[in-house]
Amino acid sequence: MEVGTAEPTIEPEKIRRARKRRSFFGGGIPGGGNDDNDGGGGSGGDDHPEFKEHADDPQSPPDKAKVVTWFLLLVVLMTFGGLIAAYIVISTNGAAEWRPFDLPVQVWISTLLIFASSITYQLGKNALFRDNQRRARAMFIATTALGGAFISSQILVWLALVNRGFYMRGDPYAGFFYILTAAHALHVVGGIVALGTILLRTWYETEYGPENEYRRNLARSVGWYWHFMGLLWLVLFLLLGFWK
Repeated sequence: MEVGTAEPTIEPEKIRRARKRRSFFGGGIPGGGNDDNDGGGGSGGDDHPEFKEHADDPQSPPDKAKVVTWFLLLVVLMTFGGLIAAYIVISTNGAAEWRPFDLPVQVWISTLLIFASSITYQLGKNALFRDNQRRARAMFIATTALGGAFISSQILVWLALVNRGFYMRGDPYAGFFYILTAAHALHVVGGIVALGTILLRTWYETEYGPENEYRRNLARSVGWYWHFMGLLWLVLFLLLGFWK
């Protein structure tokens, strides 16, 4: 270093320690607007220079939500893949017990609800990534409500089929209908629980910091799961309604 010049550097480990310390006491990262020694600056988001410099730090902790989500999606894909394959095989055997029926109107309502929930979730995620936490919170609440309405519509579907005399015993088609739709509804309930976690994270607005980064990663991972549930429902809808 030449005389009269200065090349200050901050080691990544020191930055991480400072970030954890300020997060513990409710502040932001250095330069984020909540530094005790610097009254300037402001909340940044992903455009913060320090965030860009250290977001891909190989020593940073892994995105656990991403790993868990991909594992869950793999399990869901294998589970429903086996059920759908069994459905196709039995439906093509021409067994006399195979007695398909017309889908109740509530199934169509369920389809509209789950696709509407995918739209509201995407709007909420986009708002969250733009640091518009108020709009993100409103869209996530709407998504949760639509998810609950979807589950309610599925219950109405099952009640309608029972009233029409369709049971699992003695009718493989009805059995597959109940199993596939119930398994899907159970996974949607899991998605609603994950949505509740995001809502808790976005209920109070916070400045830039590790919490904001974690919230975005969580919203992205849950979005993959939620959209996958919508796509899976479309497959089930076409299978049960038109592959008989």
